Amino acid sequence: MTVLARLLIAFAGLCGAAGVGLAAAAAHLPDATRLGSASSMLLFHASAIIGAALLVERGLAHRLIGMLAACGFAVGIALFAGDLTLRQFAGHALFPMAAPSGGTTLIGSWLLLAVAALVAPRRPKC
Repeated sequence: MTVLARLLIAFAGLCGAAGVGLAAAAAHLPDATRLGSASSMLLFHASAIIGAALLVERGLAHRLIGMLAACGFAVGIALFAGDLTLRQFAGHALFPMAAPSGGTTLIGSWLLLAVAALVAPRRPKC
C-alpha cells in the first residue's frame, strides 16, 4: 500500500473520530445544528476516503484519478466541517465561502471517483 493511501486512511480515522465527537456535542449543546451537519459530512466522507483508497490499491479504480478523488474528499471535508465547527465554537468562518468550497470539492471528488472506476485498467482474467 502506498504512503499516500496510508496517510489518507489515517486521516479518515481521525475524521471518523471527530465526526462521532461532533455528533455527541450536537446532541448536548443548544442550537448546534451546524455540528450535526459537520458530523455527518465527516462520517460519510471518512468512509469514502477509505473506499477510494482501497479501490485504487485493488486496481478497481484508476490510480491517479482515484487518489485525486480521495484527496479531494479529505480537502472537502476539512473545509466544510472545519468551517461549520469554527462558526459554532468561535463565531466566525474559516474564510469566506469555505463551506461552499468544501461542498463543491466533495461533489467534484465523487464525480472523479466515478471517472476513476470507468477508466480503470482492465485486469487479465486468471
